[in-house]
Amino acid sequence: MIKERLSALRKHMAKHKLDAYLIPSTDPHQSEYVPALWQRRAWISGFDGSAGDVVVLKDQAGLWTDSRYFLQAEQQLAGSGIDLYKIGLPGVPEILEFLRDNLKAGQTVGIDPRLHAHQEAMKMQKELESRGIILKAVEDNLVDEIWENRPPLPDDPLFVWDDKYAGESVESKLGRIREKMQAENVYAHVLTMLDTIAWTFNLRSNDVDYNPVFISYAIITMDNALLFVNKKKVNRKVKKHLKGLAKFYDYEDFRKYLLKTAKRKHKIWLDGGTVNHWIVNLIQKKCLLFFKESPVVLFKAVKNETELQGFYNCHIRDGVAMVKFLHWLEKNVPEGGVTEISAAEKLEHFRSEQELYCGPSFETISAYGGHGAIVHYTSSPETDVELKSDGIYLIDSGGQYLDGTTDITRTIALGDPTEEQKDRFTRVLKGHIDLALASFPRGTQGIQLDTIARKPLWDIGLNYGHGTGHGVGAFLGVHEGPQGISYYRGIGVPLEVGMICSNEPGFYKADEYGIRIETLVSVVKDEQKSSDEFEFYKFETATLCPIDLRLVNKDMLSEEEIAYLNNYHQRVYEKLIPFIKEEEAQDWLEEATRAF
Repeated sequence: MIKERLSALRKHMAKHKLDAYLIPSTDPHQSEYVPALWQRRAWISGFDGSAGDVVVLKDQAGLWTDSRYFLQAEQQLAGSGIDLYKIGLPGVPEILEFLRDNLKAGQTVGIDPRLHAHQEAMKMQKELESRGIILKAVEDNLVDEIWENRPPLPDDPLFVWDDKYAGESVESKLGRIREKMQAENVYAHVLTMLDTIAWTFNLRSNDVDYNPVFISYAIITMDNALLFVNKKKVNRKVKKHLKGLAKFYDYEDFRKYLLKTAKRKHKIWLDGGTVNHWIVNLIQKKCLLFFKESPVVLFKAVKNETELQGFYNCHIRDGVAMVKFLHWLEKNVPEGGVTEISAAEKLEHFRSEQELYCGPSFETISAYGGHGAIVHYTSSPETDVELKSDGIYLIDSGGQYLDGTTDITRTIALGDPTEEQKDRFTRVLKGHIDLALASFPRGTQGIQLDTIARKPLWDIGLNYGHGTGHGVGAFLGVHEGPQGISYYRGIGVPLEVGMICSNEPGFYKADEYGIRIETLVSVVKDEQKSSDEFEFYKFETATLCPIDLRLVNKDMLSEEEIAYLNNYHQRVYEKLIPFIKEEEAQDWLEEATRAF
């Protein structure tokens, strides 16, 4: 079947005089998670992992994906005529390198301009043109032309995210956006990222897995706000919510109204890093374009008091679910039959019992033994293994609640840990605590703090390959910019009071075990350190869940680190015990949070 699809695609490539065609995993809104109607790469290749890009030439095709999916991709691509290119392995070319090596000067690469950010497309064009290869934007997606029974636009209804959770009205948010527009002397601002639109209009839906957003575009002018969605999703309550503030139009009408907005004297604000290439091509010769990050990105990142209260409240309920799960795990693993998948399903069950729960915030990483060393491992029926009373188990999961978004990782000893495992876990814990205790002057960026969490591992020549922290939304994306605590994420963005980040150092020993400790923190003012001369900030931890003391070598911790751990566990116990009704689970929590 895949070979037939590739053959049909190549016929359409010939019609458009294309020698190669790119099929990325993205959508017109540069979403991390993509709704079913835009999962074109999965349909054309048969590979349904969350990350991967396909390139189709006249006589060959390739799929590029990362180490999370090597095994899955090998199985799903078998016999398809698509070669697997394992990103990051020695000798594996990047996509542009592959195109330069396999095409000649004068040949043409086709892309759907909606699926590539403008800056990315311009970079691609420049690199290909250096070899005389032409990059051609083809407005009609070639996969769509051959995809029979393609899913339609989702029609789950929009729902209002109430001001009691949002803490700010749509009118206020539009006012703040327009103040920024006026300062930049622009006529209109185009929003394309789904989370920025959901935030601005205090609306949510279920169009995208794990993210309560809806497929849409928005155009904001000084006088009007135009929201382009599948109008079947708009009910009376939603219309009333935005009455006098915004007008609804069909998603397909965006092109028409964008062209109407783009008059010669008008200056239009686009976020150059995320706006798709199609939009820029459509209007760049009709008006003045102003490229700058959308003000909504920072507005959204700095939570108000109501959002922060929801953030702390949902972590109490999430902590209750985690305690029930960890107690259940300890009780049931020795009896046998618990697997990576069944454990993840049990945690989802405990979360679903909590008030305001709306679903997971990402696909749970439930990883036993060597699987834990794969940072973004996803268990599948092919890889699922039983948890034994031996070794280390890592579970990274999160929930979407009406009042906030959670993300937590705990590493659990299922048997007696080795001295090496305790050493590595304790070093990760030291880094985690040292970052949690950090105090830093206003203007500090996450890249400057990233080192703190790594130092205990660096001391013995070890490291981890991922960032230490990412931003998190308020009942929105679990990965949210612009801030981060990382050597590559959020660079140039100072941390501000009200921002939420993860604190998640780790260590991974290939084929043996993985260790990660993750909590979510908010940036608050450090009243003790601040003065008239310098304003200092610190982190306040929201996540409430025991850290496995069986993996800790107490002799390696400083007195300050021990005090932090004991104080944290005391707070976990006091906050959660009123909600733990089962006596056995109460006893488990008391033991798990004992003074160390």
